[in-house]
Amino acid sequence: MIGFPFKSPPEIMRELAERVKTRRIQLTISQRELAERSGVSFGSVKRFEQTGEISLKHLLYISIVLRATDDFDELFKEMEYTSIDELIRRKETVATKRTRVRKHES
Repeated sequence: MIGFPFKSPPEIMRELAERVKTRRIQLTISQRELAERSGVSFGSVKRFEQTGEISLKHLLYISIVLRATDDFDELFKEMEYTSIDELIRRKETVATKRTRVRKHES
């Protein structure tokens, strides 16, 4: 059987929660203090560290306290192209989509 090369969402969630917990401990902040400073309930902080489950809004509040908001700038960055052909194909795809939108607007 060929292994799936990507992490599953639950794996990513657990790893993210572990990184948040590590950062919190490095900054010598308790779960209760993180909850108070972020405005996220203590139960939500505890559940996040145990399961990885959290809303995006609460994750952002926590990231402010843990000085990690810049990390979100790395998500969904514009893709880098490895060849000129790839760049040309991307521009053609965008132009085609714009043309379709304009036709529907008429």
